[in-house]
Amino acid sequence: MSKRTICILLLATMALLSGCDQTPQDPNVLYSEKHQDPIQELEMTTAVDRSQFAYKQTFYVPIYSDIYTDRDNRKVLLSATLSVRNTTLKKSLYINKIDYYGTDGTFIKSYLTKPIELPAMATLNYIVEKEEDKADRAPTLSLKSKG
Repeated sequence: MSKRTICILLLATMALLSGCDQTPQDPNVLYSEKHQDPIQELEMTTAVDRSQFAYKQTFYVPIYSDIYTDRDNRKVLLSATLSVRNTTLKKSLYINKIDYYGTDGTFIKSYLTKPIELPAMATLNYIVEKEEDKADRAPTLSLKSKG
């Protein structure tokens, strides 16, 4: 085999292997300003005196994971962005859980391992990838505000 043929084969092999990177990139890390998971970035490192909280409330946040198109009612999977905004000017918002349930009430997934603190006027945007199709999803947030 000639040197030219060997070089071409090596280049072709390198090109094929470089295109085989199958490591999935988390869009939450990829698209964040600091290239970190936005939930992990907000995880609390110190304990909070929960007796000082002004209120405890659970919120239902509908997220649509698919839409139907055309007359055939074809189902198209979507990525969705869960956006949680703290609209207070001075107080942090403490979030204990972000859980997903199916429309039948079946628990699907929990997104928090630790409580998170969302500073005043801050926003948490979290991408729910379309590959996570679990029928209709309904995240439930348990939010607490320090009084």
